[in-house]
Amino acid sequence: MTDVDHKKVLVAEDSSVIQNLLKKILLFENCKITSVKDGQKVLDKFESEDFDLIIMDINLPLLDGLAATKAIRAGKTKKAKTPIIGISGNAKNLPVSNFFEAGMDDYMQKPLDYDKLIELVKKHTGTD
Repeated sequence: MTDVDHKKVLVAEDSSVIQNLLKKILLFENCKITSVKDGQKVLDKFESEDFDLIIMDINLPLLDGLAATKAIRAGKTKKAKTPIIGISGNAKNLPVSNFFEAGMDDYMQKPLDYDKLIELVKKHTGTD
């Protein structure tokens, strides 16, 4: 299998445990994973590489997931339309509209339903 066959996914999550779980699950879905632990690193990686999908935690250090999403969406290039799935353990504290107003394409509440996650990854990467 070549790199062309892989979907590149940027995982923005400050928990190493959740990062590792996401990596293991997404590797089975033929994804090549890049992980970062804060919102500023999301923007840095996004600038330097192309991704097919971003999985973005809402509660990130330095720059939260909503602010990082808004910064990505403010871009003027095609990259600014990269699909973003928001994840949060505090979704009950925020109206669902906040995720979509920031520019996210979907969101999931923690604890993650991994079947639903795979479904969303396939939906937004165009894989079957």
